[in-house]
Amino acid sequence: MIAQVRDSCNIVRDHAKVCRMLTIERKEVLLDRLMRDGRLVAVDLAAEFGISEDTVRRDLRALAQEGRLLRVHGGALPLSGTHVPLAARADIAALDKVLLGQVAARRLKPGQTVIMDGGTTSAAVVLALPRDMRLTIVTHSPGVAAMLEHHREVDVFLIGGRVFRHSMVALGPTTQDGYAQVRADMCILGVTGVHVAAGLTTGDPEEAQIKRTMMAAAGETMVLATPDKLGVASAWRIAPLVELTSLVTTGARPEWLPQGVEHIPA
Repeated sequence: MIAQVRDSCNIVRDHAKVCRMLTIERKEVLLDRLMRDGRLVAVDLAAEFGISEDTVRRDLRALAQEGRLLRVHGGALPLSGTHVPLAARADIAALDKVLLGQVAARRLKPGQTVIMDGGTTSAAVVLALPRDMRLTIVTHSPGVAAMLEHHREVDVFLIGGRVFRHSMVALGPTTQDGYAQVRADMCILGVTGVHVAAGLTTGDPEEAQIKRTMMAAAGETMVLATPDKLGVASAWRIAPLVELTSLVTTGARPEWLPQGVEHIPA
């Protein structure tokens, strides 16, 4: 009987120790687990640590408010770190973007019609294009259009709309209608996250809608992803990974990439 009481006391003491650990160190524990596993499931964490799901959800909400993870139904995903102004993004993985741009440019064929997204990675593709290559490029990015000034063999079609200053691209009904009229061979799409569960994501709902229309207007969709965009997610889903044609990265093929999606190493 005494032994049973002692065992019960030990269980209570161990449980209290776990609860104190979660109170004091829970954020680092959860973030370490998120980095290791790529996602957190509240019900599993509650069972593992012997605490309520409400406690886990409260922890996850606090971390989401601090901008350290993305809350989703039932748990959390790693948050993309690329939600910064366009000028600041130019310095993120700059060399990787050069390599990705060179690979993407080599995949394009003379005579193709290409939808070109905005952003610093798309700019790297333009810089890698041969000046005498004959293409038709459709874009809602004034910056990309301006970069094509000296590509005399490129016909440039600029889709208009309200300028979204964070990415310096056009958005809104005019942009949506413009892309709905396009039939392109290739869409080079910019994203902020590529994740096995969340798919292709971005940080703005209206921008996500435009990107879906761009994908629908092209026969193939290519995403160029620097390492900081792999295995992370943003709040707004563009499409599941299976709708992607090819993914260009500077590393090995992600093991979670669907079998039907081509991986192009840079």
